[in-house]
Amino acid sequence: MSIFAKIMIALVAILHLYIAWFGIFAWQTQGPGAFPEFPADLFLPTTAMAANQGIYNLCLAAGLIWSLLIRDGEWQRKVATGFLLFVATAGIFGAWPVSPDIALVQAGPAVIGLLLIGLSARARQR
Repeated sequence: MSIFAKIMIALVAILHLYIAWFGIFAWQTQGPGAFPEFPADLFLPTTAMAANQGIYNLCLAAGLIWSLLIRDGEWQRKVATGFLLFVATAGIFGAWPVSPDIALVQAGPAVIGLLLIGLSARARQR
C-alpha cells in the first residue's frame, strides 16, 4: 500500500478517535455547541446513545489502526478496505437522515482512502 493510502487511513482513524471521544466524554459539554439545531434539553437524556455511538467509532478507529500494523501487504489492504467501507457506509447512511455534512466529513476521507488503496494496488500490478 502506498504511503499516501496509509496516511489517509491514519487520518480517518484519528477522526474516528475524536468522534469516539466526543460521543463518550464530551456529548453534554461540547455537544450543544457542535449541534445547535439539536434541542439543548435532549443532550442529557441521549448521553448513553452518544456514548454507544462513540464506542462504534472507537471500534472503527481500532480496526483502521490495526490495518496499519499488519505486515502482510495483501491482508493489510483487505483489512483497511473493509474498515474504510464500514466508515463510508456509516457516513453515507448518516448523511441521509441527519445531515449531508456527515457524508463530506466522514464518508469523504474514507472514500479517498479507498481510492488511494485501489490506485496503489493497481500501480503494483503494472
